[in-house]
Amino acid sequence: MKKVAIILSGCGVFDGAEIHESTLSMLYVMQAGAQYQCFAPNIEQYHVINHLTGEPQPETRNVLVEAARIARGEIADLASLNPDEFDALLLPGGFGIAKNLSDFAFKGAESHVLETVKAACTAFSTQHKPIAYLCIAPALIGHIHPENTLATIGNDPDTASAVNALGAKHVNCNVEDIVFDVQAKVISTPAYMLATSILEAAKGIEKAVNKLIELA
Repeated sequence: MKKVAIILSGCGVFDGAEIHESTLSMLYVMQAGAQYQCFAPNIEQYHVINHLTGEPQPETRNVLVEAARIARGEIADLASLNPDEFDALLLPGGFGIAKNLSDFAFKGAESHVLETVKAACTAFSTQHKPIAYLCIAPALIGHIHPENTLATIGNDPDTASAVNALGAKHVNCNVEDIVFDVQAKVISTPAYMLATSILEAAKGIEKAVNKLIELA
């Protein structure tokens, strides 16, 4: 049975992993007849957001501990991820990608990626194993894959410009579609960068996951 590693960035759209995207990814992986294992870095979040008010909170939370909420406790430290044990990799979106796994939210084209995340993604890429990036996660593609690897975050001009400046090649994409770079085995879809409902987000995510499993 094919096995997919899923990297989560916390719990909650504004300061961690997008919960709908994460859960839909797990569902579609299993519906495609594969298994998944969740991972997250054992680090503090950049900040904590009250998802009811949108206001920052005077507290600290751990990315791995928060991501365990989505994974129902079945999660491991990203540092323990062995690419040899998996056939594919998937990164759901959420601001945790741009705040915890990288500083893209603050530095854009001048951003850097957390070393454990970069190492994991690079290892899968080096082994020619497919990787799917959802929502804002394609902002990491330029850091990891060969120059001009195709990527999409939907159609936002400013974000697309930053993605291009980091070395990827942005392609505008509808919410229900995917962008696939054949050479790099990289899949991306806009998800909640464009979606106005879970139903809209689901369409592109299902296509992305099915393509991921097909390639694995």
